[in-house]
Amino acid sequence: MGLMGEALTQVVIPVAALVGIGFALLQWLLVSKVKLSADSDLNNGYSDSLIEEEEEGIDHEDVAVKCSEIQKAISVGATSFLFTEYRYLGIFMVVFAAIIFLFLGSVKGFSTQSEPCTYNTGSICKPALANALFSTIAFLLGALTSVFSGFLGMKIATYANARTTLEARKGVGKAFIVAFRSGAVMGFLLAASGLLVLYVSIHLFSIYYGDDWEGLYESITGYGLGGSSMALFGRVGGGIYTKAADVGADLVGKVERNIPEDDPRNPAVIADNVGDNVGDIAGMGSDLFGSYAESSCAALFVASISSFGISHDYSAMSYPLIISSMGIVVCLATTLFATDFVEIKNVSEIEPSLKRQLLISTILMTAGIAIVSFFALPSEFTLFNFGSTKTVRNWHLFFCVSIGLWAGLVIGYTTEYYTSNAYSPVQDVADSCRTGAATNVIFGLALGYKSVIIPIFAISIAIYVSFSMAAMYGIAVAALGMLSTIATGLAIDAYGPISDNAGGIAEMAGMSHKIRQRTDALDAAGNTTAAIGKGFAIGSAALVSLALFGAFVSRAGIETVDVLTPKVFIGLMVGAMLPYWFSAMTMKSVGSAALKMVEEVRRQFNTIPGLMEGRAKPDYATCVKISTDASLREMIPPGALVMLTPLIAGTLFGVETLAGVLAGSLVSGVQVAISASNTGGAWDNAKKYIEAGASEHARTLGPKGSDPHKAAVIGDTIGDPLKDTSGPSLNILIKLMAVESLVFAPFFATHGGLLFKLL
Repeated sequence: MGLMGEALTQVVIPVAALVGIGFALLQWLLVSKVKLSADSDLNNGYSDSLIEEEEEGIDHEDVAVKCSEIQKAISVGATSFLFTEYRYLGIFMVVFAAIIFLFLGSVKGFSTQSEPCTYNTGSICKPALANALFSTIAFLLGALTSVFSGFLGMKIATYANARTTLEARKGVGKAFIVAFRSGAVMGFLLAASGLLVLYVSIHLFSIYYGDDWEGLYESITGYGLGGSSMALFGRVGGGIYTKAADVGADLVGKVERNIPEDDPRNPAVIADNVGDNVGDIAGMGSDLFGSYAESSCAALFVASISSFGISHDYSAMSYPLIISSMGIVVCLATTLFATDFVEIKNVSEIEPSLKRQLLISTILMTAGIAIVSFFALPSEFTLFNFGSTKTVRNWHLFFCVSIGLWAGLVIGYTTEYYTSNAYSPVQDVADSCRTGAATNVIFGLALGYKSVIIPIFAISIAIYVSFSMAAMYGIAVAALGMLSTIATGLAIDAYGPISDNAGGIAEMAGMSHKIRQRTDALDAAGNTTAAIGKGFAIGSAALVSLALFGAFVSRAGIETVDVLTPKVFIGLMVGAMLPYWFSAMTMKSVGSAALKMVEEVRRQFNTIPGLMEGRAKPDYATCVKISTDASLREMIPPGALVMLTPLIAGTLFGVETLAGVLAGSLVSGVQVAISASNTGGAWDNAKKYIEAGASEHARTLGPKGSDPHKAAVIGDTIGDPLKDTSGPSLNILIKLMAVESLVFAPFFATHGGLLFKLL
């Protein structure tokens, strides 16, 4: 047993979660001091002399009123969409919960008799029916927490966007702090609430399970399934919504009509800004919550069938939760470097400040992992290793978690190199626009494929080292290490869409060119950080799904997964194909919705007199309806593909074929996801590089409206569904199929392979 006793562990985890929630509320309070209402302190506590620039032809009261009106329209649109989406998801939750209960309950014919434990031989475990019931409850808890995470993130982002715009009048540093603090609210609330709900669930379940930790932690895996299933629909639905509006707004507004981005004359502009919140914020929040829940559940399940669970060592068993608790404390200290210790004074300092967040949190967390590993774990213990046991020391787990953490940093910095316009890869893509859109597309695709190399080596090294040291548990905690700084990662990620919205509000409110330049600088840094966030999500998904795969193989009783066996090989081939099928469905969905959006925007420009001259208002509501209807309709087929594949493969073809499917989708999905996300991110920042005209090279390609700029806009438009719909959704595909297979493993092991049995 480690130095940290059970009583201290019982206190540390909930206290850390409550500290995270308290810190989030403090950041929200500081953001709320920036007022939007016209009758409040209009300059937000600053004298006129501190506001660097008076607006051209607009007094402060008009600015506040206009920003408030636009913010309200975006917030209402986003809330309305999410409520509609959640009604659909509510039906799905009930139906799928029933499927979990029926499938798992039927494993032992709905028997209420206790039975011998699978791993802790000689002990008696709770009946299979109890596992079915508690897995169903855990699924519903995970689903509700995921929905809550996404909705909360959207509310915070729509609360902060106009406030960031108003703060930009006082300088880029003030606007940066508001945007980053708002992102931190979301990051800390999500990390802390996810930890707290999981901790409370385990304690409530233990009232029934008692000493049966094997059954307890097997049923807790439903928590990860619930989180990721909601994230899938949130990512796909939100991604289709935002990109349909974005493509429509860009193609007609910027390319055909030559008007600026977020120009209020563009009918799709409100739908575009709503989309940033429902896709990039709500979808991403649910996604990273799902990763966190699954990595925790995978680690807890493997630990429960190892010496931790068999000897009932509570502090060692809770090691994954203690790591997350330490992560909240570390991220809290890291956030202060961005908001309090270092002041942003000019545009060039924004991106380095965000990158420092990653580095500082990683360094501090490494020290935190060492402390947790020394105090929470016994000096030597055994871990389950596919039917045998492996003797491990506490410093082995320190290295497993640390290598996952540092692999995340490598992936983040590599992603930044390939998607930031400060480096040569994106500048080369921008330069290729001189000869048109075709060469831009060729260069962008090549960049995306090349950007896969270093992340894959980083993930591979992390897998080899962690598995060598601590078997499958090592991989699970390596994934948790990558996600241990999730609060900082989410703060950086959410900062991007908030800044993007702030720029849109500045344009629509008619604020001066200088204000728009500041918000554009915030947004450009946000695009890169969003790409970094996606890199983290994809990298952690690879480790999480491999850990879940190991847990599934153990639970299903498979001794070896032999790729030379026909059953496994056909699964491998089909699994490798799934990411392409899924991407085709999501890309086509965006294309179909964008087609309708382009036609509607063109119709309004052609038929509304005085629209181009600014004398008439466009019909924003119709464009919002097109995006809403398309996303809700089109999110169902890709979601059904992911949710039904493990059920069909496991039931009809058995656990060996399903193991092949999971391995194939993991290997293929990670590569496709990284290349898609980075290609789209590079095209976006190549366009912004030309628009900003910050260097001599960029100025030779500009200005806005030039042929190279139009080629860059086309590349950006092609990249939109890649980086914001297909790419980010793929990491959920590989995780969700793995955790679903783990939850249903008892059923597949007992009743699966019907087709082969008949043959």
